[in-house]
Amino acid sequence: MDPEAGQSPNALKKNSWKATLLLAYQSLGVVYGDLSISPLYVYKSTFAEDIKHSESNEEIFGVLSFVFWTLTLVPLFKYVFIVLRADDNGQGGTFALYSLICRNVNVSLLPNRQAADEELSTYRYECHPESSYRPRIKTWIEKHKNLHVVLLIVVMLGTCMVIGDGVLTPAISDAVVPITCFLIMCLFALQHYGTHRVGFLFAPIIVTWLLCISGLGIYNIVKWNPLIYQALSPYYMLRFLRKTRKAGWMSLGGILLCMTGSEAMFADLGHFSYRAIQIAFTSCVYPALVLAYMGQAAYLSKHHIISNSYQIGFYVYVPESVRWPVLVIAILASVVGSQAIISGTFSIVSQSQSLGCFPRVKVVHTSNKVHGQIYIPEVNWALMILCVAVALGFRDTKHMGNASGLAVITVMLVTTCLTSLVMILCWHNSPLLALAFFVVFGSIEALFFSSSLMKFLDGAWLPILLALILMAIMFVWHYATIKKYEFDLQNKLSLDWLLALGNSLGISRVPGIGLVYTDLVSGVPANFSHFVTNLPAFHQILVFVCIKFVPVPFVPASERYLVGRVGPPEFRSYRCIVRYGYRDVHQDVNSFESELITSLADFVHAEALHHCDPSNDEAEGGFTVVGSSPYNSSTKLNLRDANMTVQISDERNSEGKEAMGKAKRVRFLVEESESSTDGVVNEELQELLAAQESGTAFILGHSHIRSKPGSSMIKKVAIDLVYNFLRRNCRGPDVALRLPPESLLEVGMVYLL
Repeated sequence: MDPEAGQSPNALKKNSWKATLLLAYQSLGVVYGDLSISPLYVYKSTFAEDIKHSESNEEIFGVLSFVFWTLTLVPLFKYVFIVLRADDNGQGGTFALYSLICRNVNVSLLPNRQAADEELSTYRYECHPESSYRPRIKTWIEKHKNLHVVLLIVVMLGTCMVIGDGVLTPAISDAVVPITCFLIMCLFALQHYGTHRVGFLFAPIIVTWLLCISGLGIYNIVKWNPLIYQALSPYYMLRFLRKTRKAGWMSLGGILLCMTGSEAMFADLGHFSYRAIQIAFTSCVYPALVLAYMGQAAYLSKHHIISNSYQIGFYVYVPESVRWPVLVIAILASVVGSQAIISGTFSIVSQSQSLGCFPRVKVVHTSNKVHGQIYIPEVNWALMILCVAVALGFRDTKHMGNASGLAVITVMLVTTCLTSLVMILCWHNSPLLALAFFVVFGSIEALFFSSSLMKFLDGAWLPILLALILMAIMFVWHYATIKKYEFDLQNKLSLDWLLALGNSLGISRVPGIGLVYTDLVSGVPANFSHFVTNLPAFHQILVFVCIKFVPVPFVPASERYLVGRVGPPEFRSYRCIVRYGYRDVHQDVNSFESELITSLADFVHAEALHHCDPSNDEAEGGFTVVGSSPYNSSTKLNLRDANMTVQISDERNSEGKEAMGKAKRVRFLVEESESSTDGVVNEELQELLAAQESGTAFILGHSHIRSKPGSSMIKKVAIDLVYNFLRRNCRGPDVALRLPPESLLEVGMVYLL
């Protein structure tokens, strides 16, 4: 029974707000750690080399004004009020924006797309009044194929910079190097417990830190300069630039560090919710940061005799009586601050993997309640090794800050570009409104980006190097995946070839079910012909299974399976297309096999009803959407060929989720009937039941991929060296699909790309 059934609307609303506030509290420990610790190094980095703190206070007032308006315009206005609304069914990040654009404009480079995918309930986006300019812009983008590649490269750049920031942020700490390395290893060792547990563990630290910097800010404002609020005026920014000129422009690379971690609000959206992240930022994080920066500026405005840049920092304005406790809290907060970008890295790697842009890795879903909370072991340990290497190699927080700043501002520029496209193509806003968004926020970020780029030799080269390496990996993997699919498409066999096997001498049908895995949504894959050539037999029930990813976060269980026939009914050959979103959890092989067989039985029932409808003339071809939930007493089948919906009875075991989770086999009741049509259906179901009892074999192609003779040197390096190295060292398709080794038949295939 649904525990919420029978509750009043007020009770449900109260529970909803309770859950939202709980998520907002957890988000403080996961999303806002990086952003909250920025007061530790913003003033120190800004006044490091380019500008000096003078008696006139024009520099400190100008920096405070820049910090305040940067925090207000970018994290608050851009992210909290605009970008977070560009979610993809609750998911955020650069790939979420990309999937939104792909669903509204034909720019996706993913193979095996079908018109049926657009019928998914999660595929459709909220309708907005359409601008008269949208069709022209959409047609122009779809027409120029080069723009599709450019768009994917831009998305990859943003993704790689987020991962690069995930390498840099944990290494930035005020602790000595050995302690920093120890804390980094402890941080990554905790990741397998899941975001919800880590959030509860880290949230008290960030809350304490926010209270600490708020209290210190208020104390210094009251004691040293109560009129410091006047420096928030934009007028002081102009005075600052007029006096410092080029040196002031160069110092913007330090000021931009005040918004590091802002991108994590969007990247981590799937771990929490829009409302939770909004509440946490506007009510806790933003006021605390503004008070902290104002307090530091108030202290510095009355203290000008500072011998070196180290003294222009955070701890100089902390009273000596509380300096050691604040130092301990700051070190803990610095470690926790890395959590935001680590969680964001897990999310975007999972998304990019599902969209064919990253090698296969293990994705562990750590929460049953919040679907987007995941953990990726391979990425976690690789990040830890790189973080320790950066901490040991740089040994200078200033250089690491320069590197982190460039990574952050690049991601923000990519997000601004993609959000502008979403405003036109998905929200159907006026191009002038999207242009205004792009110009306002793009110009701000371009100014910071140009300043950060000037720090190239002072550490900013590192994120560029990491991004180039990661982009090369992602692009090679995506390119080889597309070429491999095109090879399969060109070498697929016709239906006539398959049907002729029934009459061929020496070809026999053996008891059982054969599941032939392929990326093709039509035709017979070449690996099946290799299988029949070497072993002249195939199973009594033959199913061509295509597991494909759709550019949506989730595919509802009731819409996951597309089932159709391959050949006439008496051939007992089917095609089943299993659709997943980039955030879906893959079933284990037992539940998948059970759902697949049940879906075939449902399809046989539905097809009988479909054929028996005298008003329907379209009896051949097409697929049927089959519900996959094994717990319902009835399954709703949408027969799109007939433009009708029918309800069929399902006699499956309904003793509960636990019983179904343990059972490997699904049994269905075959009723006796005098009708000739029902007799044919019962005969087919009897054969399916007998084949199920005989066992299931999983037939999978084992790829050997090489570049074509005469290929360029770049292609040979990409395919023969890089791609094959990645393929050998990542999870194989049998592991990713969770196929049992004892029932697996691998067929060798040589691909010349």
